[in-house]
Amino acid sequence: MAKHDFLIFGATGMQGRIVSRDLFERGYRIALSDLSRKDFAPHKERFPGVVFTAADLRKPETIAAAIRRTNPAVVINCAEMDWNVAVYRAALEAGVHIIDLGTDMPWVQEQFAMHDAFRERGLTAITGCGSTPGITDIMLDHAAAHFDRLQSVDVGFVWDSSLQEFVVPFSMDTIMSEFTDAAPYIERGRWREKLPMNSVRRMKFRGIEEQRCFLAPHPETYTYRRAYRERGLHTVRFYSGFPDHSFDAIASLLSTMDDAKRVTVDGVGLVRREHLTKVMEAKHPYPDGYTERENLWVRITGEHGGELQEVLMECLVPPMEGWEEAGCNVDTGFPASIIAEMVLKGDVSARGSFSPGQVVPPALFFRELESRGMRLYCNGQRLLRSGRVRAVDRLPVVAAL
Repeated sequence: MAKHDFLIFGATGMQGRIVSRDLFERGYRIALSDLSRKDFAPHKERFPGVVFTAADLRKPETIAAAIRRTNPAVVINCAEMDWNVAVYRAALEAGVHIIDLGTDMPWVQEQFAMHDAFRERGLTAITGCGSTPGITDIMLDHAAAHFDRLQSVDVGFVWDSSLQEFVVPFSMDTIMSEFTDAAPYIERGRWREKLPMNSVRRMKFRGIEEQRCFLAPHPETYTYRRAYRERGLHTVRFYSGFPDHSFDAIASLLSTMDDAKRVTVDGVGLVRREHLTKVMEAKHPYPDGYTERENLWVRITGEHGGELQEVLMECLVPPMEGWEEAGCNVDTGFPASIIAEMVLKGDVSARGSFSPGQVVPPALFFRELESRGMRLYCNGQRLLRSGRVRAVDRLPVVAAL
């Protein structure tokens, strides 16, 4: 029998704190892990009695030791995406289920390559259990059932804040990648690539003012094509969207980056990109009265009954009372805790290595999101009514142009 329900790696980072709190308040036995016990000190009062065990994810032996010491039923990896493969391997060796928040395409491919090994050991592994990938994957799975054949999927996020002041939206290392790394996308079955800043366009979605969006490197271009290619999907593009005050601040920061990917912060010193988040959080804390809201969206076109149609799925994330310090990051942390709980309870029973859209039951997942304050829409209408998730066929569908 497991000693703990969950072991959470990266527990002192933003996402780790959200997942830990959500599961702790739901009464689960959780163990927390990060680089050092010193990082855990501020969280002792929030998580009384919770076990902390140090682990350096750069050293596989410390990952394995943390799993042995805490004996979890499910490992939740909230650390930076660079370490996802190492944690997957450790969980496989230890014989425990594993989920994470997602990573870049080459590492996702390595994780999927472990499918048979996880299946043979009777284990579930799910990568990309956050907002996008995560919520968007499961919205796509729900909408895809409507179509006879798929053609294209555009997916992304847009967000805004109550005060036009810069705070760290999420991992600065990930943000730097989204702004600077060439963005692969698929157009009519062919892989193409474009620099993000060469693809900037104005876009507007429900609940969010018009803002600058751009193609960004994201694993959905690979995972969606992989999952739906046989159903005709030939075009996949991912868009990141930032409000002007955040976009401009990040662009200014990028202008100081040197060839070694070090960044000058507020004109003082150089910080390596992968260590930038905590430095920026300290220099740009959430000001009083600051709140965020976000729209996670997926636009699908395909054939239904011989007609070309379009479906827009949206998940709106308003400011969450009691979670103000997390901002929009709740829409990454909450899905991870929900999916981990579903694995623990057996609501996700498939064995092998997957993305969320392949194995997470949409109706149950959507109800859990709504219970936490998120709101789901399909072509402008609420997806849930009287606690039931409506099929796309029962909602108005837009004829594609």
